[in-house]
Amino acid sequence: MTLIIILLLVVAIGFVLMKNKSVKSIFTPEQKYYTIDDEFNAKRKDRENEIDQLLSKIGKNGLDDLTEKERKRLDELSKK
Repeated sequence: MTLIIILLLVVAIGFVLMKNKSVKSIFTPEQKYYTIDDEFNAKRKDRENEIDQLLSKIGKNGLDDLTEKERKRLDELSKK
């Protein structure tokens, strides 16, 4: 009888842990993108946001306000 109770208790604890999202993420890594298109669009959006940030800095303070690293990055992004 005690063996059945212990077995049911272990099964119940396992069920609760599998429902818990933080514990589930330990065993199965979370996928950031569903498809290749989603990944492409996310990267494209990141590039656009970075370009917008650099262009807004230029718009506020002029081109001379950009560092050499920022200018190179803007050139790289504009070629893609």
